[in-house]
Formats: sequence, C-alpha cells, structure tokens
Amino acid sequence: MIVVAGPTASGKSALAAGLAAAADGVVINADSMQVYRDVPTLTARPTPREERGVPHRLYGFLEPDADFSVFKWVRAAADEIEKARESGKTPVVVGGTGFYLQTLINGISPVPQADEAVRRAVRDECETLGFDRFLAEFQKKDPAFSFTDPQRVLRAAEVLAQTGKSVTYWQSLPYEKAVKANFFCVLTDPPRAELYERCDRRFDRMMQSAAVDEVRALLAKAPPPDSLILKAVGVREIAAFLNGIMTCDEAAAHARQMTRNYAKRQITWFKHRFCADCVVSDAKSPDALTDALHFLE
Repeated sequence: MIVVAGPTASGKSALAAGLAAAADGVVINADSMQVYRDVPTLTARPTPREERGVPHRLYGFLEPDADFSVFKWVRAAADEIEKARESGKTPVVVGGTGFYLQTLINGISPVPQADEAVRRAVRDECETLGFDRFLAEFQKKDPAFSFTDPQRVLRAAEVLAQTGKSVTYWQSLPYEKAVKANFFCVLTDPPRAELYERCDRRFDRMMQSAAVDEVRALLAKAPPPDSLILKAVGVREIAAFLNGIMTCDEAAAHARQMTRNYAKRQITWFKHRFCADCVVSDAKSPDALTDALHFLE
C-alpha cells in the first residue's frame, strides 16, 4: 500500500493520482478538511478534472455540522482500503493530516466511541456551564487529563461518561491497527522558500476563483461554532471580510500568512514523525513519478 504525505501546496495530490494511475490504484483521502462537502476550492480538494481516470474516495462526503474524528476516519479508510484490495487495486492514501496517517500506519488506542445520547448530554452540560467552568469540573473528575483544547476536553468527557473510565486509561492500552499492510511511504518536501511561494500563489488563485462564494454559502448554513470545517485555513479570514471586519486585501494577506504557518507546522511534524521510504523535492517534476515508482519496485 502506498502513502503519500507532505505539507499543503507541495504537489502530493497530483503525485498520488499519478502513482494510482501507474499502479492501477485508488486514491484515498487523508486530509481532515477535504472530507467536507463545502469549500472545495479553499481546501484544495482535487477537481473533477484532476480526479478523471482515477477513483478518489473519502472526498467531500460530509456536511459542515458532521461530527468526525480520527477514529471515524481510520475506520472509513480501512473500509476503502479493503474494497480496493478486493477489486485488485492498489490503495494510495494521500493527505497532510499527520495524525490520520500516523494512526493508519501505527494504530491507535482502543478508545470507545460515545453514544449519541451521551455526546448530546455532555455538550449540553458544557453549553449550560460555559467551557471554563465545564473544564474545571471535568478536571476534578479526571485530574490526569491536562489538555484544554475544547474538542479534546469534550471527547474525554464523553468517554468518561460513556465508560466510567478516563480517556487516559484507554490510551494506556496497546494500540490496535485497523489495517494490516506493508506501507510504502512517500514524502513531498520542496524547498521551504519555494513552498511558501506556492502557498501564496495558490491562495491568490483561490480568491480569484470560488473561495469567497464558497465561504458565503457555508456561513449561510449556520454551522455550529465548533464545526471543524470552520477551522480550515482561510475560512475565518474570508468570513471577516464578508462581515466587514477586514478588507479583502487584509483578509487575503492574513490567510496567506496562516497558510505558510500551517505548512511550517506540517514540515516539522513530518520531519520528526513520518518515516519516508522516498522523499520527493519537486512533486510536479516529470521525474518525480518515475523516481517514486523506481523506489516502489
């Protein structure tokens, strides 16, 4: 099985499609924002033209208010990988969400999923108390839990309410793998300055294309404030422009900087946590596909 990883704007999607075409494969998405149906331009989802000739899976299938997590993604990816294998095709998993890829390759703690009724009760309590008070009350129940990110706190509270045991306990158990496979891992790693230029140029193209209209349509759906899609780079900035808080130029400049910051974090993550069999410095070079296929052999 092939895994293609790399920072945003590094050319990994095109490389994955090329590898899938050469290996009679199926491209499976591992980007936490590209799973959502809305803002396809802003999340740099492959276009119908780019998908032509190669099956693409787990792209654009969720509404903005859908609750999604690494646990749900790895199960969905495992299903698509199994379907690809059964049809005699090579799974090619591609994305820049490192935690998704790490979970697929190394496995994950067997943390149970909470029932919908439990999830609703926890979130209602948080809304009633306010997050700060909710966090303080939760930390009394689970003193070992040290995170303060709202998504992690709510998830941990759901697990405790569902099972009576802390998420720390479940995370101490041996990892479980959703997929048993030999992974051939490719990393797209262009020079930093070149990558940042690509990020800037791509965002400018997004603004000239459909990005503003996509965010306007997304906001019209009034997704919950904690919806993950609202964290996609550029959504907040364009929303600020649409609400008259920023000018268009200010929003674009801020979003370009946020994109570069995101790319920097991804570079650091993959450098320390992703073991690549093949590193491609220019994924858009005609030689990139040939080099990756050579290593694959």
